[in-house]
Amino acid sequence: MAYVCAICGKGKTIGFKVSHAHNKTKHPFYPNLKSVKALVDHTTRRIKVCTRCIRSGWVKKAV
Repeated sequence: MAYVCAICGKGKTIGFKVSHAHNKTKHPFYPNLKSVKALVDHTTRRIKVCTRCIRSGWVKKAV
């Protein structure tokens, strides 16, 4: 599961790219994931976390 946040589970969604002529083609939208060293179960691990979880303080960064 490459495009999924380890904290909140936010993942890929499917939407439309809309051209100027209003042609619609399916297009994936990926969350803004960052690889972060975080404390998980009292150990330091590298996890992929969305920027909203980082900004909200739901991730304890390892020193």
